[in-house]
Amino acid sequence: MRTLLRLVLVVVVIIAAGAFFFGYDWGSSIGRPAVGVKDARPVGTTGVSDSTRQTARETGAKIGEAVSNTAERAGEAIDEGRITAKVKSKIELDDTLKGTHVSVHTDDGVVTLDGEVINSAQRQRAEQLARETDGVARVVDKLSVKTR
Repeated sequence: MRTLLRLVLVVVVIIAAGAFFFGYDWGSSIGRPAVGVKDARPVGTTGVSDSTRQTARETGAKIGEAVSNTAERAGEAIDEGRITAKVKSKIELDDTLKGTHVSVHTDDGVVTLDGEVINSAQRQRAEQLARETDGVARVVDKLSVKTR
């Protein structure tokens, strides 16, 4: 008898859990909207008007343009980062520029060198390395030579 009672109880719990997880609406009746639904009237999905279609096209075009602009800006930022990394690597790996403190910034292909070098030969070498890097349009020299 107890086994049968347990079996019935387990079946009821499983059915209730299934109904809950599959979205059975316990309190609704025919003609009354389900809880959380403001309007139960059917909505047409065919016969879209030309003005609606045109609005959707315009909105799609605006979204496409915004995505394109964002992707272009992201590509430019990646290019600028690539140029900066190349110039910094060249300066760091050059034996003649040991002991210098040079920072590199890139904006629209314009590389700005800022910081301190020990002598004018190092200054010229840093500028040369920056100019020789692919993608650099111009070099702005803000380097200062250390005074002793």
